[in-house]
Amino acid sequence: MNNQKSIRMEKLGCTTIIVGKKATVDGSVIVAHSDDDVSDTRVIFVPEKDFTKKRNVYYDNASLGPNENYNSTDIRRYIGEDRGPGYKKIDGEPYKESTRLGEINLDFLATLKIKLDDNKTYSYFDSGYGIMNEHGLMIGECTCGAKVQPDPEPGKRIFYAAELSRVALETCKTAIDAIKVMAYLIKEYGLYGTGETLLIGDADEAWVMEMCGFDLTKKENDGVVNGDVIENGIWVAQCVPDDHFFVAANEFRIRDIYQNNDDQKKGNPQELYFESIDPQKKDTAIIRYSANLFAVCEAMGWKKDKASKQLDWLPTVSHGEYSHPYYSLRRVWRAFSKVNPLLHLSPKAKDGYTRQYPFSIPLPTIPLPTDPTDSQSNESVKKLGIADIAAIYRDQYEGTEFDLTVGAAAGPFRNPVRYDVNPDQGDTFNLNSYKPEGAWERPISIYRCGTLWINQAKKINGETVGISWIGLDRPMANCLMPFYCKMKNLPDLIQTMNLLEFEFKGKSAWWAFNFVANYVNLNYSYMMKELSALQSNLESIAFGKINDVLTNGNTAGLIDFCNKNSEGVVDAWWKLATQLIVKYNDGCLTTGPNNVMEIIDYPKHWLKIAGFYDGPTKY
Repeated sequence: MNNQKSIRMEKLGCTTIIVGKKATVDGSVIVAHSDDDVSDTRVIFVPEKDFTKKRNVYYDNASLGPNENYNSTDIRRYIGEDRGPGYKKIDGEPYKESTRLGEINLDFLATLKIKLDDNKTYSYFDSGYGIMNEHGLMIGECTCGAKVQPDPEPGKRIFYAAELSRVALETCKTAIDAIKVMAYLIKEYGLYGTGETLLIGDADEAWVMEMCGFDLTKKENDGVVNGDVIENGIWVAQCVPDDHFFVAANEFRIRDIYQNNDDQKKGNPQELYFESIDPQKKDTAIIRYSANLFAVCEAMGWKKDKASKQLDWLPTVSHGEYSHPYYSLRRVWRAFSKVNPLLHLSPKAKDGYTRQYPFSIPLPTIPLPTDPTDSQSNESVKKLGIADIAAIYRDQYEGTEFDLTVGAAAGPFRNPVRYDVNPDQGDTFNLNSYKPEGAWERPISIYRCGTLWINQAKKINGETVGISWIGLDRPMANCLMPFYCKMKNLPDLIQTMNLLEFEFKGKSAWWAFNFVANYVNLNYSYMMKELSALQSNLESIAFGKINDVLTNGNTAGLIDFCNKNSEGVVDAWWKLATQLIVKYNDGCLTTGPNNVMEIIDYPKHWLKIAGFYDGPTKY
């Protein structure tokens, strides 16, 4: 059965970013991800453990929604002890331990020449997807619509991108090894769920790996992949240049794949992948694809011209954007335009398959003051830091024609929040057949974001320093907190959360940020100024500390700083909550003993829109 009509669209809306090491201010590689779904938003520390050949695999509700067959709920994505004590069953909670989908044998690591240190798996931070491991291997993700989005099948089709990311973090130090591991698991154990764009980065490079399932079953002697097309999956991967910026927003981003001559000559053998090389450009191969890709696309009827040695990945395996036009492309345009406005990219496109937005872009160069006698040009690349990436994630199209803080829907106090469930919502994955009657612009910072992480990794004196910046709830109203990849645990504050249990000044950091973000909606233009000031002050302290670490490589005391900083940030956020409650009580402004409850006026332009001047002014 295919569940694509029943998937809740609000679960499928992440934005994910890569910045190459030559494009960052400190020389680190950045991999970022906004998990735009509020369910189980805990960030859990998964410790190292003794290596065993057998590993259980569990269902991911990020794939097709909660599934009671595997005891998967929105409140608890996984319950059990395979991922360490952070996922143990909590006393008093009614949820059952997760039921496994299958089991894998990790002997294949030796075949791939991947060796674990001290015969132990690696520790990592985990959320709806793996985040970062102790060696600075980083993950980002966004869902993409695919033409086929198959259900899991116990023992046969058992992997989704989220569980693939966890196995990679447990076993790999480098992005390229992670791709090999995930490619093997897709081939041998099958892929279910939505299409996926998965980002994999280390301190040297970052890759984009896109994947989807299909519904062919094994057939004997039918000429399809030598009679052995099974329910596994297909994928492509492309490396992001060191001096480039990449963004994906719920639509596949990799395009042209050229069939390797070895692939053709060998009749698609059992290799994991081939390298794609454009025969016209003779480029060094930076694209890889699964060994079954061309044969599967032909067998599915997606590749009509069997003689062609090329396919366009995006339209071949998907219908492009989903939900509504520009649900994806507007975010891609906005991120690219903020990074490099000199490209003058248009926000308008002919259709969802447009090629006007490249796979990745270089950063702009800016002129520097020059000596009039110097004949050489004097330019510098405007490089990006963590604050720049945070600003992208906090964008709501301010200052553009799509600005969500203006217009009637923004209300009197310029509120950009738009609840985005359409009343006519049907099979939204195919805009060729689904024609929405209306839609809001889809911003990068969205009200239903559960967690934001911006990972960075840099090699210093031969050692990798990895920092995961965690922001809880929507990017616009959260505060980034750094966590060092070699921490032996994470604060309880970010490992604790239950969507059904709110406690003021309680044990959950997420609730502090979520409460303030929702409360700010009462008077956005006023309250956000106070929130932004606190956000800037607290983040500048953390930015300064991490900048020192990445400059001199001295990580002494870094773990202690991360723990104390997160505790201080959460405490400051609860204090902000109480201040906002008092200051903006009953739509008034209360600032002191001599200025109690001054009424805040509605703006005149909004009063006109709202019909105030049509009200009862005379008998």
